[in-house]
This record gives sequence, C-alpha cells and structure tokens, in this order.
Amino acid sequence: MPAKLTASDLLNRDFLEMRCRIIDVAAALDRIHRAGGADSVRSDPRWRQVADAVRLLVDGQPDRATRVQSLFSDSYDPNWQSKRETAGPPPR
Repeated sequence: MPAKLTASDLLNRDFLEMRCRIIDVAAALDRIHRAGGADSVRSDPRWRQVADAVRLLVDGQPDRATRVQSLFSDSYDPNWQSKRETAGPPPR
C-alpha cells in the first residue's frame, strides 16, 4: 500500500496546476473588468456566484469543493422526475 502523502507532498505535486488555474480565473475576471459594460454584470447572478466561490476558496474552512459545487448547483427537488414526465419530451 502506498504511503499517505503529506500536505507538503500534495502542495509540491499540485502547486503548478493550482497556480495555472488561478491565473486562468484571474485573466477571465480581468477580461470582464476591461470589457464594455463591466458594471452591468454586478447584478448578474452568475457574477455573484463567481464572487461567492472565490470568497469560499480563501475562507480557511474545510470542504471547499463541496461548498463551491453547491453554489453552482440547483437545490435537489424530490419531484424532479414527475415534473419531467408532465413536461413532455424535450424540444428537437
């Protein structure tokens, strides 16, 4: 059985990939900021989701992936299947 990796081992392994992804997000935010009408997106729910997700990444609490995923997910609807059946087939 392989030895369990330490936090330092994981940081060494994942640092470059994390850095790359963070730079990608920063670049996307910069493009939006520089684009015409950037102030108009502040009221867009997707913009608020992104801002909330970034705050969750740095809040120091556990389960970041689960909490960020929850931000971008709809709440579970136990009646989803019956709603789908009454809605009919999807449009073509």
